[in-house]
Amino acid sequence: MQRVRRMFNAALPKLTVRSLRATSVSVPMNHVLGTSAQTIRSAPLLLIDLETEEGITGHTYLWCYIPLAAALIARALDQLIGMLKGDAVNPAEIENKLAQRFKLIGTTGIIGMAMSGLDVVCWDALSVAAGKPLTEFLGGVRKAIPVYNSNGLGLMAPEACADEAEELLEGGFSAVKLRLGYPTLAADLAAVRAVRKRLPDSVRIMSDYNQALAIGDAISRSHALDQEGLTWIEEPIRHDDYAGCARIADEVTTPIQIGENFWGPHAMRDALYAHAADLMMPDLCRIGGVTGWQEAASLAAHANIKLSSHLYPEVSVHLLSVSPTCHWLEYVDWASSILAEPFPIVDGTLTPPNRPGTGVSWNAEAVAKYRNQ
Repeated sequence: MQRVRRMFNAALPKLTVRSLRATSVSVPMNHVLGTSAQTIRSAPLLLIDLETEEGITGHTYLWCYIPLAAALIARALDQLIGMLKGDAVNPAEIENKLAQRFKLIGTTGIIGMAMSGLDVVCWDALSVAAGKPLTEFLGGVRKAIPVYNSNGLGLMAPEACADEAEELLEGGFSAVKLRLGYPTLAADLAAVRAVRKRLPDSVRIMSDYNQALAIGDAISRSHALDQEGLTWIEEPIRHDDYAGCARIADEVTTPIQIGENFWGPHAMRDALYAHAADLMMPDLCRIGGVTGWQEAASLAAHANIKLSSHLYPEVSVHLLSVSPTCHWLEYVDWASSILAEPFPIVDGTLTPPNRPGTGVSWNAEAVAKYRNQ
């Protein structure tokens, strides 16, 4: 991985950190997201803009789960940028500097998300300065990535699930994600079967327990779900119980998917060593931004593990395009209403836009409308 980073460093445009702006917004969601952990009705996003002395600005956003997290991450970013003003926009050097600064407290949680967001805006600014889409700046080729619609299908009555599943196919989707974790296996099966019955046979269904189960219950439910033709079963138990995940993966037929809660590539490395899952899906802003994703993609390629993304479709589509074991992109439209230019789904796929950087920029009127005061 160090060899890869040196290669990019040698070709980086010369940019200098000037300032950073963080804007908190709460965007209404088109579908309520009911999970085994909580129900979410609006998207708490933190918009990040990195300004450079050379006049280039990098953009990205963070999905913050709760508004409080957005406020805390914004405060952390204010501290980070104070340490970096006047430094070169060099993601590897910035990561090393901040990792050293926060060695005692660690670089997970609020600090980790702030660092990841900073990493992404750095890469966006650099690829904009180079005049290339991020995919091409990273040495790849823009290509269509298969997507599944993850906007809804929370915990609800079976027929309501089936109705919403049909809605989620609008716009050219051919795969959807269904949240599970009902009080009983019978209720899980009722939801799966209602959705399966309503959708065409060609449509893929992914399932996600959001860590709802204990190991024994997870194994028994997964055995039952083996008969339902699911593409995968995601996070059936606590995300960092790699031994437990490995036991489930070994005993059931349906592929087990984990990874959205990996804090950095080293966590993914530990999970791979434990044979914790059949599939993995890092989260852009927990794995360490673009820099961390590159290492995760290398690990996945070495282990021959298929790699999918968690949230952040606008950036993840670029990163999956340069990932050797690219699998599925998780699509959510939570940021769409505040973007200046859309990222269209075509025939169940998303392609990185042919514009410099990630292609993310803001609709100023919408940002003003949804901004938190």
